[in-house]
Formats: sequence, structure tokens, C-alpha cells
Amino acid sequence: IIPKIEVWKIKEGIRTLLETLTNIDIKSLTKEQLREIEQKPKSKFSKILDKVILFLPVFSIILALLEYYYVPNYGNNLITDVYGIFLGAQLIIFLVLGILSFFIKRVYYRIRHIAPFATFVYILLLLYDYATLKSNTLLLPYFPWVDNILNAMLTDQAYLLDCIKNSLKLLFTGYFWGVLIGLITGIACGYSKIVSYWISPFMKLLGAIPSITWIPVIMVFASSLFKGAVIVIALGVWFSVTMSSYTGIKNIDVSYYEAAKTLGASERQLILNIAIPSALPHIFQGLVMGMSTACVSLLAAEMIGVESGLGWYITWQRGWAKFSNMYGAIIIICIIFVVVNFALGYIRKKVLKWQEGVIQ
Repeated sequence: IIPKIEVWKIKEGIRTLLETLTNIDIKSLTKEQLREIEQKPKSKFSKILDKVILFLPVFSIILALLEYYYVPNYGNNLITDVYGIFLGAQLIIFLVLGILSFFIKRVYYRIRHIAPFATFVYILLLLYDYATLKSNTLLLPYFPWVDNILNAMLTDQAYLLDCIKNSLKLLFTGYFWGVLIGLITGIACGYSKIVSYWISPFMKLLGAIPSITWIPVIMVFASSLFKGAVIVIALGVWFSVTMSSYTGIKNIDVSYYEAAKTLGASERQLILNIAIPSALPHIFQGLVMGMSTACVSLLAAEMIGVESGLGWYITWQRGWAKFSNMYGAIIIICIIFVVVNFALGYIRKKVLKWQEGVIQ
């Protein structure tokens, strides 16, 4: 791990070198301008190809719409305009962004990056729609088509919103306590050999056993189903954050502590100014892993004991063979997981901005 002060020195040295060689004020350049300087000159064919790739999502959405409306449905399969509106809205978004990319470099780089994967997703939707709605290769009720799933979500939206609220409340309560206790134990174990002596055996014992294994025991001793589910989630998050914090502290070069002590740093300053900042990359990795564990534990806890939430909703709808509603809840869980991980990634990017590269 390179300390922030050393990264800053490296950046300043390279900036000075580049300014001397090119007479350019590097500090005044944007990321897009720096990226253009670093890139090799593109041929005419490559430039045309880039422009085509920008609009690939638009072409793939148009194909999906044509398939949805003009390919005959199998048997008595019925459709509505919900899926068409869903695709149409995204078609407009990608079309507008594609046009803006010709004028705004930041938009260009973003769309150029996500366009191939977005195209792949829309092609998959097209193939799935054909396999279910058009050809009946994948049979109902186990494989409803996308329009069916969207309509089920709209029909049951009031109940789904209540389940989302309860799941988020449970998820973030357990996640918060797991992160808080995990940071304390991980940093303490990594910094103090005495604390590590007493805590490490419990880490090895509890870490080897998935947190959902403790559900029957926890539900017996917990005063309520909600508190029991919180403990299950917090236990899984605690181990991930503890291990990442512990690893981050242990990987710090001892010479940093010695240099700080020579300058008169106290134990508190060693922890707050050296140990924790240097371990932040590992800590954020543990936060992401902890969120993944929290989502799994959330579903398991809700399916077993909690009487409201997305996990409970999935079990309930599956029991009534309402697979459209079940898939709708699964999609919502995936969206929540992606949004939370995006938020964590954004925070990590801002906090660890000095790690992004030599030149910003």
C-alpha cells in the first residue's frame, strides 16, 4: 500500500515532467482531455466503428420491439403495451444520450463503455421473449414472458412497496450493526496482538459456518423475529468486514508506524491517521462482500421467520405458483443490490480518489 503522501509526490513529479516536455498545464486539463492525449491516434474505420457502437443499444431495442409486436404469439398468449412502453422509454434515453455523445465527451466515454453490454442484455431479452411468448419453448407457469412479469409487478405494486420498505429496513439495520462491530473488531485485532489472541478463535469458528446456519438457534433466543433476522444479517456482515479490516491493518508496513512514532505520534494518531486510512481499500472490499452476504442472509431470514419482506413474498408467491410475481420480486432484489453496490463504489471512489491513478 502506497501512502497518500507518496502518491501525491509521484503525481506532482510526472505533472512537472509533462509540463516541461509539452508546455501544457496538466492541472487545467480534464479527464477526457488527458484520456485523448494518452490514446493512440485512431484510424477512420475505428472512428466510424465507435459511432456505430454508440447506437447499438438503439438498434437492439428496435429489434426487440419489432419482435414483440410483429412476430405472432404462440397459441392464446396475450400481450399488453407495458413491455413496449418499457422498451420505448429506454430507446428514447439511449437515442438522446447517443446524440449528446457527439457534443459532450464525458457522455461519449460513458455510453461507449456500456453500449456493448447493454446491447447484449437487450438481445437476451429478445431471445427470452421469443422462447416464452412466441414459441412456447419455455413453458408457463415456470417461465412467464417479460410483459407478464411487468404486469404482475404493476398489479401487486402496493404490496411490493410494503415488502420493499420492510426488507430495506431489515437489511440496513443488520448491515449497519454488522459493519460497526466488524470495523471495531477487525481494526482492534489487526492493531493489537492481545485483542487478536482473544477474538481470532471466534473469527475462525464463526467464519467457517455460514450465518444462515445459526437461524434456528438465533430465532429461539431472539425476543422478536425482526431482531433475530437482524442478528443473522449482522453476523454475516461482521465476518466479512472484520476479516477485510484485519487484513488491511496487517498489511501495513511497520516502517510507517516507526516513522510516525519518531515524529511523536500517539497511539490514537497511529490508529486514526495511519492504520485506518491505509486499510481503507481492504475495508471497502469487505463492505461490498458484506452487502452480498447481507442480501443472502436477508432472503434466508425472511423465508424462514419474518412475516413481511421480499424474501417472504417470494416464498409466498412460489407456494401459489404465481411465478410472474415471484420473478418480479427477484428483479427488485437485484436492482436494490446493484444500486447499493453502486453507491458503495461511488463512495469508495471519492474516498480513495488518490488510488485511481498517477494523474487525475
